[in-house]
Amino acid sequence: MNTFDILDSYRKNLEETQATDIVSFDGQRFSFMEQAAILTHYLKLQGHKEFSKPFSTFGEIIKNEWSQALHGRTVKRKDGFINEPCVSYGPSLFAEIEEVPFQPIKKPKFTFIDLFAGIGGFRIAMQNLGGECVFSSEWDEQAQRTYYANYGEVPFGDITKESTKNFIPEGFDVLCAGFPCQAFSLAGKRLGFAETRGTLFFDVAEILRRRQPKAIFLENVKGLAIHDGGKTLKVILNTLDEVGYVVPDPKIVNAMFFGVPQHRERIYIVGFRKDLGITKGDFTYPEQKEVTKHWIDVREEKPVQAKYYLSTQYLTTLENHKARHAAKGNGFGYEIIPDNGVANAIVVGGMGRERNLVIDKRQKDLTPTTHIKGTVNTEGVRRMTPREWARLQGYPDNFRIVVADASAYKQFGNSVAVPAIQATAKQIMKVLKSHNTL
Repeated sequence: MNTFDILDSYRKNLEETQATDIVSFDGQRFSFMEQAAILTHYLKLQGHKEFSKPFSTFGEIIKNEWSQALHGRTVKRKDGFINEPCVSYGPSLFAEIEEVPFQPIKKPKFTFIDLFAGIGGFRIAMQNLGGECVFSSEWDEQAQRTYYANYGEVPFGDITKESTKNFIPEGFDVLCAGFPCQAFSLAGKRLGFAETRGTLFFDVAEILRRRQPKAIFLENVKGLAIHDGGKTLKVILNTLDEVGYVVPDPKIVNAMFFGVPQHRERIYIVGFRKDLGITKGDFTYPEQKEVTKHWIDVREEKPVQAKYYLSTQYLTTLENHKARHAAKGNGFGYEIIPDNGVANAIVVGGMGRERNLVIDKRQKDLTPTTHIKGTVNTEGVRRMTPREWARLQGYPDNFRIVVADASAYKQFGNSVAVPAIQATAKQIMKVLKSHNTL
């Protein structure tokens, strides 16, 4: 039983005893997942007094209560609830924190926070450069499960809540965020901080205004550059200027030039706090040179299960769909990536997986393992696997995939491309060091 299963069992125990929340000294109430976030952040940061401070009071309370309940002891709480004992699960709470594949840097060169974290693409890139994450936030619970399995930390949920923002430590160096692009209200004329209210970007801006880290690194879809005739990007840039940051011209970066065989273009926005004396010209994005890897380089080493192969009926449906669009003069429809080719951007929904089909004839046992219409095609046409999508995004093979395939595809499709993020972050660190700020 993994730790998240243990947590699920404990949550059910709390729900059965109507003790889902705890009441803090100042009357705040925290959901089960918020408790898990507070506690795991507390445990990970105990050696850093300045960064563990926001979590210490509540973390110690939750640690004591959960430890007692998980080890078969009844907990009588000040708020009147009684936690009935759960089954004992072992000698220590969250023992797996010490066993996750991506451990914190022992002697970090800088610190960062990971907002809209997904499954931690920013985190891997920043840790590879010597950074330590001191706060993470991600609302999707399946992504939280994957994040915990790999980093030993449950991200906080809703970053729009004031109670969540209050847990962000002071004094971290870099804010990282792959924030969602929501519709921006452009009714005002200032096109600045006030016009971002009601969007998730406003929460990023508000955190910047309050915490004033040395640098920011934002990622979004390529379309942000032209959204609403460029007005949305103008709002974002003016807002960043208003909260105190110098922002070099954003750049659309393609991941396929940074060691992953995926044509994935995303806009990167980098900024530096004005009082550091850094100018726009001091920063340059990493040079995009050439494609060095192809699909065959990330293909599974062994034949994959028959469930990833398309049924004959579904393949026919895709062929007919493509033919109808071809007759209309457009290129919509499925696509097969050749072994020496580069994958299309992996995305969630629509034709996300069907635009990245491959031919792989290594599997000889095509007995259906799921309910399909027709038989499994004998042409070798299949979808890529979640592990192959992980590799397309630059995740190392020790990254743990702990959710069902549907969730895994969603998580990797929504992720950042780790090598491209790392190359850009390296340039950020170079500038900060050159100005003696690290």
